[in-house]
Order: sequence, then structure tokens, then C-alpha cells
Amino acid sequence: MKIALFNDNRLGVVADGRVYDLTETVPWDARCAQDSLEQFIEKFEYWKPQIEIGLTSFPSHPLQEVKLRAPVPKPSKLLAAPVNYLNHQSEMNAQFNNAPFTIEKLGLFLKAPSSIIGPEETVYLPRKDRRYDYEAELAFVIGKKAKNVSPEKAGEYIFGYFALMDMTLRGPEERCWRKSFDTCTPIGPWIVTSDEIPNPNELQIRLWVNDELKQDANVRDTIWNCYTCLAKASEIMTLYPGDIITTGTPEGIGPITKGDRVRIQVERIGEFSVNVDFAEDQE
Repeated sequence: MKIALFNDNRLGVVADGRVYDLTETVPWDARCAQDSLEQFIEKFEYWKPQIEIGLTSFPSHPLQEVKLRAPVPKPSKLLAAPVNYLNHQSEMNAQFNNAPFTIEKLGLFLKAPSSIIGPEETVYLPRKDRRYDYEAELAFVIGKKAKNVSPEKAGEYIFGYFALMDMTLRGPEERCWRKSFDTCTPIGPWIVTSDEIPNPNELQIRLWVNDELKQDANVRDTIWNCYTCLAKASEIMTLYPGDIITTGTPEGIGPITKGDRVRIQVERIGEFSVNVDFAEDQE
């Protein structure tokens, strides 16, 4: 099932080119979309058969006529995976000479949840004198409270998957600083529930800048796959429904600047685009 937030943070299911509106069917307060989403995630197994049976009876809109929003608007935690592909470590060393370690030594790091935006929004680069790079990633949202979970059981704690761009300021500062500026974490286009993704560790990820393919890789080449990322995170902190973990980027990173349009696509999930501008130029 494809779970989407749309227009004024209404809740929908995407199917056959339409968005079916569940806002009046399940407990939902668009003014508190994250809280409502977390409650929906926790009760999803209860609502799922009712939604599947009655889907076509719900009010709906053509997908192209709605405004998709970030499917997880304000998680309590957003965890990211640094240098989780060996080929990305090689290119970081070649370009910046600053990737001596991989995720196995670095662990996961926190990004500001306030950096999240949705499809067709704009990434605003805060400084014109610095380099910013695109990074395409697979991300997932936690489905139930998780602490000290084994990799073998980790899949049971994942509610669903989506695409994520980790827009990055290059420089000497810590990752959590360079990757937390407002608008630097576009996510979408929706959450695909885990029952529709039998193996998330075999998905193809692609990213284009101005229709030029820049990244094309498979999650199978990660050092820590989705399940290991969740397990390692749960050793250190308790994960809650609605928390996000993103799994790192492969090789092919490069700079973005004002006027660029960036598109990401993840196999079995979907695709979306964002625009790029300088923060000081926004109206």
C-alpha cells in the first residue's frame, strides 16, 4: 500500500493513478499530521483490511491534481548512514581526501527533522560561497517501538520505505551540521508499506540532475543493509513509530546550484523531483 500525505496534510492511499482520501475514515487531524501518522502506523494492521475492502468507495482525486507532501513530516528522530557504500568511500577520498572510515567505525548520525521537505518543493542553499552535493538514498520509517532488535528481526519493525535526498554542504564541519540546513532532506513520494517490499536490500536507486543520470546503484552494495542499520541504531537508542532511518548514498555524488532540478527514483517505490535555489534569493 502506498501511504501519502497530500494537499493540507490529508491522508491518502495511492492506487491506479489516483489518491483515495482516508482523512474522514481513520482518526486523523491534519493540524497534527505527525502525531496522527504515528497513531495510524501503530493501528495499521487494524485499518488495513478495511481500507483494502473499501478503497474505491473513498473520495479520490487524480494523482496529478494533488500536492504531495512529505510522507513523514516531523519525526522525533532522523538517523543517517555515513559512507555506507565502499565505492562512495573511494570517491570521497578522491575528491575530498576525507573518508578514512566507513559506517562500521562511524556509526549512524542525527540530522535535524526540521530539514525535511516533500516532492516538488525547493531546496534552499544557505550560502552561495560553499559547495552543495546531491545524495540519493533509500529510507524507511519505524513501525513499532524498537530496542536491542536483532538484524534477523529488524524487518518486523519497519513500517515502510521511501526515497530520500540528502543534500549536503561540503566542508570541515560535522555531518550533523552540514546536513541539517532547512530544506536539505527531500523525502517521498509516499511510503510503500513493507509488505510490498519483500527485500529492501535489492532495490535500484537512481538520481538525475537536469535529466542527466548521475547515480545508478543497488542497495545490495551497502555495508550495513536496512536491517543492520535498524539493529545498530536500536542498540544505542529506542526507536519509535514515525522515526526515520536513511541508508546512505552510493558513488556518483556531485554539486548542485541555483536553477537545478533533481529527480530521484527508487525501484518498487516511485520517484519525485525538487528544485534548487539560494536561500537569500527566495521571495
